[in-house]
Amino acid sequence: MSDAAATHDPYAALRDGNYRWFIATMGLVTLGLQMQGVVVGWQVYDRTGDPLALGLVGLSEALPFLATALFGGHAADRANRLRLCMAATLGLALCSGLLWTFTWRCSTGPLARAVWPIYAVIFLTGLVRAFYRPANVALGTDLLPKALYANGSTWRVSVFHTGMVVGPALGGLVYAWRGPALAHFLVMLLLACGTLGLLFIRYAPRPVAPRVGSVLASLGEGLRFVFSQRLLLGAISLDLFAVLFGGAVAVLPVFAKEVLKVGPQGLGALRAAPAAGSVLMGITLAHLPPLRRAGRTLLLCVAGFGAAMIAFALSRSFALSLLLLAASGAVDNVSVVLRATLLQTLTPEHMLGRVSSVNQVFIGSSNEIGAFESGLAARLLGLVPSVIFGGCMTLLVVATTAWKVPGLRRMDRIG
Repeated sequence: MSDAAATHDPYAALRDGNYRWFIATMGLVTLGLQMQGVVVGWQVYDRTGDPLALGLVGLSEALPFLATALFGGHAADRANRLRLCMAATLGLALCSGLLWTFTWRCSTGPLARAVWPIYAVIFLTGLVRAFYRPANVALGTDLLPKALYANGSTWRVSVFHTGMVVGPALGGLVYAWRGPALAHFLVMLLLACGTLGLLFIRYAPRPVAPRVGSVLASLGEGLRFVFSQRLLLGAISLDLFAVLFGGAVAVLPVFAKEVLKVGPQGLGALRAAPAAGSVLMGITLAHLPPLRRAGRTLLLCVAGFGAAMIAFALSRSFALSLLLLAASGAVDNVSVVLRATLLQTLTPEHMLGRVSSVNQVFIGSSNEIGAFESGLAARLLGLVPSVIFGGCMTLLVVATTAWKVPGLRRMDRIG
């Protein structure tokens, strides 16, 4: 056994009390938002019966996020990151409160089948997320020494995906049991608890360098940094196009209702399956020394994600579909951890907010725009062909990235 393996502490990041509070509050926020995703998806599809309507949910969140994400990154580099994270988390709780109020008070009457108020609240959620995500990433990095970035990223991704396991399943169960109003109320409580949990973090903000130039110049600095780092740009672009084309999450309500015929409970299980695979992989990674041949592993894992999506589209068995989605989550976890560690390692501390926001413009928005693409493709090509097409496009993106960015293919360890 090597010295690195012998001395590796899989729980090193969790031994820091502030990081434990950070992870716990992030888990509550993730749990709430994942519940909300299932409830809103089923609520919209139940009211419209149109897969494109599910895509419009993603677009409603992506447009404001794209418009303001870089400003959120600038704020994370100029303001107190803990306070910004608290304000954004509170904003998410207020948005969920609006969804609860609309669902509860408008269960009958002319708005009983309306979806535009849901789109409007999701639009506000996208605005808040543009400030929450870069502040959250930068805060988590501030709380750990550089030597623990990889271990911290592993646990952060694992807790995030644990929320993605429990949240969709819980959202589907509560929806089936008592309807969407109670589910939205529970989401609001979880996000409020996440806001309160941040109060227990003892955080000393790092000195902020005097601002030189305009806000737009500051945003441009973050963009130029990302585009100057070929390895980082390659990893981000790879994940962007894989999520944009390869994801099937947006149309899972259609698979649950029309193909697998498993109802909202089954939808919750389908939404949770990728995260369940990710959690198992995350626990495995935490107990292993740093990965060798990281670049090749990243490419293979994204290719595995695309292949799993193709197989899922062809499956007619609920159990097999769950297994394939879990496999997609497992390989996705590896790529997310590698990309997060690469970003933290290459980025100067004073630019973490802006670079994280650029990353989120690429990755975070691709989830929502990918949802719109999935809904539109399902309308134009049909449900199953659209997912097969997306998986094939993911494989093509992997091959192109491996060819165009040979340094990524040859990259060994990160950090």
